[in-house]
Amino acid sequence: MPASLSVTTAVPGAPLPPSDALVFLGRGARLLEPDVLRLLPESVGEPVFTQMVRKSDPGDTGRLVTTWTAGTPARVSAALLPEPCSRHNSPSRAFAVGHALQGALHKGDVTVVACLDHADHAAAVVMAVARCLPTWQGTSSPQVDRRVNVVLLPREGGGIVPERLLVAAEAVREAAASVDQPPDTMNCDAMVEWARAVGARTGAEVTVIRGAELAELGLGGLWGVGKAAAQAPALVTLAHGSPDAATRRAWVGKGIVYDTGGLSIKAKTSMPGMKTDMAGAAAVLAAFGAAVSLGAPDRLVAALCVAENAVGPGSVRPDDVLRMYSGRTVEVNNTDAEGRLVLADGVAWVARHHAPTEVLDLATLTGAQSVATGKHHAALHANDDALERRLFDAGRRVGELAFPIPYAPEFFRGEFRSPVADMRNSVKDRSNAQASCAAQFIGNHLVAAGYDGPWCHVDMAAPAVSGHRGTGYGVGLLLASAGLI
Repeated sequence: MPASLSVTTAVPGAPLPPSDALVFLGRGARLLEPDVLRLLPESVGEPVFTQMVRKSDPGDTGRLVTTWTAGTPARVSAALLPEPCSRHNSPSRAFAVGHALQGALHKGDVTVVACLDHADHAAAVVMAVARCLPTWQGTSSPQVDRRVNVVLLPREGGGIVPERLLVAAEAVREAAASVDQPPDTMNCDAMVEWARAVGARTGAEVTVIRGAELAELGLGGLWGVGKAAAQAPALVTLAHGSPDAATRRAWVGKGIVYDTGGLSIKAKTSMPGMKTDMAGAAAVLAAFGAAVSLGAPDRLVAALCVAENAVGPGSVRPDDVLRMYSGRTVEVNNTDAEGRLVLADGVAWVARHHAPTEVLDLATLTGAQSVATGKHHAALHANDDALERRLFDAGRRVGELAFPIPYAPEFFRGEFRSPVADMRNSVKDRSNAQASCAAQFIGNHLVAAGYDGPWCHVDMAAPAVSGHRGTGYGVGLLLASAGLI
């Protein structure tokens, strides 16, 4: 089985959990402070550990330095986090935790003492450690039962509740595991059943609209994208909390379980890896389960737009015109711009049926996202300053970085002009803020559905995956933006 995870806070005078390896994680200066040095095992003296730290350069990505002992623990390591940390990065330095711990967590029981500069960094570091512990593995090698203990040792600040952080960390692992699974395992049927299981676990109201019923109800974008696949597409909604709550959050996720590109088919080198195109829906679903477990006081609706963009006799064609749930029509000029079609239906549905006061949609939407904001920052396309700032701040605090891209619909609507429909689904000029254009396509349908409140589209194409593994990105951002961690 995969490694089990525990989270505790350090108790003065209490022993650390017994383990095969002990890792002290933090900036070099922090690792040499008295409260850290007091935790060193007898087998490793202070002079040895001090030399390990002072003679190692963590660079920009962190570094692991290890010494072996004749006792228990057999390995003692210093996982050094970098000193540089710019204003658009997370002060927790969670971005370097994975690299700093590389090789330290894969054998035996391990205790990680997270030597934090401040208690506010706890959530980011715990979730970063969780990302190092994937739970899905397709190899034939047996997995050995083992444990990773995270012990939080902040220099200052308080209010850490380890149990809440563990809920968030396990949700990150849950989302990442679904992204890691192959599309013959994590397919449309599996995503629907996963949603039902989360609904049963949380007591949420679950609604599934699937197959031809999508077309009958006017969800032409979702039906058009998914109707050629062997397993029918679905719009799955989970709702928890009173519909009369003052705050009613809607989280909408792109759940394309595999993206061939459709008839505008991807090349042989760009199609592998497209099992990850459901990472937005995975984050929404895992975060929904965690949010309810954490006692979310508001109305919360999660909507999953689940489909496989397959090639077959029923594939939507370039030149087809789809009637969307918003009432607008779309001339398809690129079947590989499918995510915006399913999300347009998803946001329009929640707008009309759940009266949200805030809408967030998450998607691995465009390759242009990484061009605009890089591999570590998701792109935020928001119609509201306060919401944009809240998400930016939440991302820095929990280590799921995000950065705004231009919101200027008047500059982008023309990119979708069609002679035969209300709009096309792909831009005319790919150099005109393509990530903003794609996001605005979704926003057009949200507005057409009658919604005029705060909305933000989160394009997480790059940070959703690292080293061919899902990261569970989005879970922490959603939970932090809702004030739950």
